[in-house]
Amino acid sequence: MATSSGTLFIVATPIGHLDDISIRAIETLKNCDVIACEDTRHSKRLCHHHDIRTPLLAYHQHNERQAGSQILHRLQEGQNVALVSDAGTPLISDPGYVVVQMAHQAMVPVSPIPGPSALISLLSVAGIDTSSFRFEGFLPNKSSQRLNAFKKLLPNESTVVIYESSHRILPCLTDIQTLLGKDHLLAVGRELTKTFETIYHGPVDSIIQQLQDQPVQQKGEFVIAIAASNLEINDKLNAAAKKLTLALMPLLPPKVVSKLVAEHHHCHKKEVYQFILAQQASE
Repeated sequence: MATSSGTLFIVATPIGHLDDISIRAIETLKNCDVIACEDTRHSKRLCHHHDIRTPLLAYHQHNERQAGSQILHRLQEGQNVALVSDAGTPLISDPGYVVVQMAHQAMVPVSPIPGPSALISLLSVAGIDTSSFRFEGFLPNKSSQRLNAFKKLLPNESTVVIYESSHRILPCLTDIQTLLGKDHLLAVGRELTKTFETIYHGPVDSIIQQLQDQPVQQKGEFVIAIAASNLEINDKLNAAAKKLTLALMPLLPPKVVSKLVAEHHHCHKKEVYQFILAQQASE
């Protein structure tokens, strides 16, 4: 590894409360030659709060290549650079991959300065099994694409964690209810570490109801932890019901297929629907 180059420090910053930052992170930000950040206006608040006077450089998803090259040049000249995101740990659903890859390829040292993460913060208070989990970041915006993304995760043998925005939180929770049932266990963190932080824990239909009853609670940034599901191919359906289901699946929407097969074979449409989901997940 090159000894004349500087070090690229990946520094975790608060996700809300400005005091949620380590002493080491503050000292690193103060002592680096420049801080690369998503939004210089946003990072100025943190710097002002902790009396950090290091110059700021914009590094975001729209200029990653150009800014990454500038940062690499500084590092190769011996400067130390800190990379931060607007909140939390960089590269976790935030920009940073490009410049980190550049640094590794150029044999420039990269060092993590650990700290806050919305993902880990929710898991620590989720009250569901977190011995194994899968992080999916943000799912697609459109409901049809989001449902397809969810289906590919089934059966989820470990907890699945996703991020969601205020204007999509109810549609997203409704999709989860459609796929996994109204009683499926979730933990939802809203505005974590901020003044109006709220933690929801319970069946998905209960959480949906709480958010509908208090529209103001639909505003903010959300993290959702979906408890593991053992949803698999439904063996309760007889061979004839499965055969008809498979024949109708390419022709009709899942809900219509479920209704028709349930009426024809005198079975529960939910069992047919879960069989369809399992089939789609295995494709």
